[in-house]
Amino acid sequence: MSRILVVEDKANLRQMLRATLEGAGYEVETAADGKAALRTLKVQRYLLVITDLRLPGADGMEVLRQARGNDPDLPVIVMTGFGSVELAVEAMKEGASDFLTKPVDIDHLLLLIGRVVYQRRLQFENLLLKEIFAEKIGFPRIIGADTGLKEILAQTRKVAATGATVLITGESGTGKELIARATHHLSGRQDRPFVAINCAAIPATLLESELFGHEKGAFTGAVARKKGKFELADGGSLFLDEIGELPPELQPKILRMLQEKTFERVGGTETISADVRIIAATNSELTSRVRDGGFRQDLYFRLNVFPLHMPPLRARRGDILLLAEEFVRRFSREVCQQPEMKLSEEAVQRLMAHDWPGNIRELENCIERAVILSSGTEISADLLSVGPASSIGGRRRDEAAFQDLVDLNGTLAEAAGRAAAMAERIKISRALEESGGVRSRAALSLGVSQKTLLAKIREYGLDEAGGDESPTA
Repeated sequence: MSRILVVEDKANLRQMLRATLEGAGYEVETAADGKAALRTLKVQRYLLVITDLRLPGADGMEVLRQARGNDPDLPVIVMTGFGSVELAVEAMKEGASDFLTKPVDIDHLLLLIGRVVYQRRLQFENLLLKEIFAEKIGFPRIIGADTGLKEILAQTRKVAATGATVLITGESGTGKELIARATHHLSGRQDRPFVAINCAAIPATLLESELFGHEKGAFTGAVARKKGKFELADGGSLFLDEIGELPPELQPKILRMLQEKTFERVGGTETISADVRIIAATNSELTSRVRDGGFRQDLYFRLNVFPLHMPPLRARRGDILLLAEEFVRRFSREVCQQPEMKLSEEAVQRLMAHDWPGNIRELENCIERAVILSSGTEISADLLSVGPASSIGGRRRDEAAFQDLVDLNGTLAEAAGRAAAMAERIKISRALEESGGVRSRAALSLGVSQKTLLAKIREYGLDEAGGDESPTA
């Protein structure tokens, strides 16, 4: 990309700048006023913007803000009259790369553009090298052609370059940790540690020590000082997975760390500083937790600076086969050390028909199992634990049928009571049918007394199901 946008209302200067820059090998677009520049900045990307500060329609400061808002790394050179240097200084504070006073010195302009363009291209090359390096060292790739996923990745690239706190939401198994790692890897902290901790996997009594560390003797078993995850991540990023499960007593300490970048170890009095970028993730609805009083509102707002939502796999149906084929390639090499397998047509159909409630993690586990069980180079549909014949599909149908029979509203005890009553009614009815209506035989098969059976028959209105003590001859 070598396109430069020149924004200048004076026609002769605009034409001169265009001819000069095109003569130097650049592709140039021009705008005669601020409004035209704002319109083109919304739909085009540029290597560099050169703008006058005094423009009709919208001034150069608005052009500067629009350009930097679209791309924080986009260099902008401002031009101003000799008497407006103060305005140019203000523009530099707003993020302008440099400024020129009129009349424009062409040699100085070309030198300035050359320097800015060189720095801009270095940024692109460094980003490319990061991606190449990531692939070389095994950094997990994020696979998918879905437009929603591509938008998430584009947003990830933008926020990675900043120090903003990121909150990643989405169902379990959608790849939230991959996005967290990508955010760290594409940031200026990529050479510093990426430390991850699952807030739901550690008992509340131990989580504080894991996060903040402890001093020797702070509690039974604390035989030495221990650094916590915040200290270990100093200069880098800390990934707080399942942040919604953070105990209420620890939430103020996380809030303080976000606000002040300081904390104390458990059992300690020394205030410790740590430069840590926090990336959090949750599969729960934090706003509901806030309303219920289980999560602090001020902490939620501090975490939710830049939200990213990972779509479930069922919303990315076009990516199911892409991911499945990637998993087949990987597990063919890693698990079976054999030539690459392929999915049969029936297997593909079964994969595409499944809703994947466990998302990418479920798909990955399904493919790994199928690769292990396969005796040839083709994975057949019967090796996939999904679809109409699967335990997953059968279980989901059973659950749906059960919900049709039993009212599951109310508390657990209330729902369990209704379910138990339904089970008793069905079991007694079946026993009476199998015994030919002989209640003594039914009671024996059920392991209850005839008195108990009679009471249950009356309770459930099953009198018509059973009659005399013995059948008529």
